[in-house]
Amino acid sequence: MKIGLALGSGSSRGWSHIGIIRALTAEGIIPDIVCGTSIGALVGASYVSNNLDKLEESVCSLSKFDIARFFEINSSLNGFVNTEKLHQFLGKYVAQDNSAIEALDKKYATVATDLDNGREVWLTEGSVLEAVWASISLPGLFPAIRNNNSWLVDGGLVNPVPVSVCRALGADIVIAVNLNGDIIGKHFQKSKNIAKQNVGAASKISSLVKEYSASVFSTTRDEDQPPSLFEAIAGSVNITQDRITRSRMAGDPPDILLSPKLSHIGLLEFYRANEAIDEGKECVQRMLPEIQHVLNVI
Repeated sequence: MKIGLALGSGSSRGWSHIGIIRALTAEGIIPDIVCGTSIGALVGASYVSNNLDKLEESVCSLSKFDIARFFEINSSLNGFVNTEKLHQFLGKYVAQDNSAIEALDKKYATVATDLDNGREVWLTEGSVLEAVWASISLPGLFPAIRNNNSWLVDGGLVNPVPVSVCRALGADIVIAVNLNGDIIGKHFQKSKNIAKQNVGAASKISSLVKEYSASVFSTTRDEDQPPSLFEAIAGSVNITQDRITRSRMAGDPPDILLSPKLSHIGLLEFYRANEAIDEGKECVQRMLPEIQHVLNVI
């Protein structure tokens, strides 16, 4: 009996995948097949490359300032992510540049979207890092990635929870992780009194960069104030992924569905890894009777 683990998209909420993998492993549940979309592709690659310990240690130490350094304002308008810093991060904590999917101990795949025609693309061979990079390329933040004469972007646009990929690779049982179950509208934290905070070293940065950096994270705002650019992007992504996830899983439901409660974590609040990981572990514990029942029955 082969177990497949489908790790869904959800940006910073995806650190909960680490907690879920830890909790499943502690119960002796080891997947034979790992498929991921977006942040799920990143965490999944780190796991199958035996780098999960290093990734967890790194993300649990991230601060707001550390996250802001991954973003930059540039004239190319291809995206806001500092690709050089991201590449260094992926190479250190996810997989080496020369790591190939075919050489991994477990079956692994990522999902990306063909920007030209909207088709779903499964990356099941070749460079691990290229497969991850294509799957995480959220429009507006990352530049599209060229692969086999196609421009690829975030797989969450077409298959946020890759249950179908796990089954196609031979999984008899699929454990799926949906990070988008309770997120609609939750990234807005409304308040009539907007507190001004002393950001220390950031105060030396230009007012434009301050405004940009602040918009990366969830903020409080007056209910009559229109959403910022990043709030609008976050809301749009949340709605899209929620609706697509519902549709895809209705047609191809997993055998076990894990839905950690993560609505309090904003789209780009990657510095809240400890909270996300803890909730991932707690989610497995809440579902453990169902997990054991399904595994024993099948």
